[in-house]
Amino acid sequence: MGRLLTRTQIQRLVAKHGSEIIEHNHMEIERCCYQHGNITTFAHSIRVACLAVWMADRAHLWHRVDVKSLIRAALLHDYFLYDWHDWDNGTHRWHGFTHGHAALVNALKDFRLNAIERDSIAKHMFPMTPIPPRYIEGYLVTLADKISATRETFSMGRFHKKALPAKPTLRAALEPGHQRPAITQGR
Repeated sequence: MGRLLTRTQIQRLVAKHGSEIIEHNHMEIERCCYQHGNITTFAHSIRVACLAVWMADRAHLWHRVDVKSLIRAALLHDYFLYDWHDWDNGTHRWHGFTHGHAALVNALKDFRLNAIERDSIAKHMFPMTPIPPRYIEGYLVTLADKISATRETFSMGRFHKKALPAKPTLRAALEPGHQRPAITQGR
């Protein structure tokens, strides 16, 4: 990878290395929950993956980064599979501190993860979680997440939320005949 990657090349890399995750039935839950502003958790995860690859590319880190692990960790970093905005008698009160662990637990149920992916998912909320990532991929996911979340939270679009499809239950998302709405990446 001598020349810098274009946006289309980055999107193709994310699609190639993330297809198993992007196509999984549980991602339907992410498509139906807002994460920051008017951006769904699914769209946020795609943005984090693309930005993490972009940063690795611009910093010329290809000789040090496992791109497949980077993309998979970025796509799964918020795989907590609930809407943290919904009232739940306070169990999501500490969401910012605990959702990395919840995402890892869910990801381990659905996918085979290597050490880089596990560490990056669990520690992506550093410094809110006290232990920093062990691998460079984890730092890239962490930084891409902070940049994306900040941009999404302070976007003027946050005032123009569209109604999302009804949130499927985990059981409904796993049913073989379950129909997903069209995939969109953003607003």
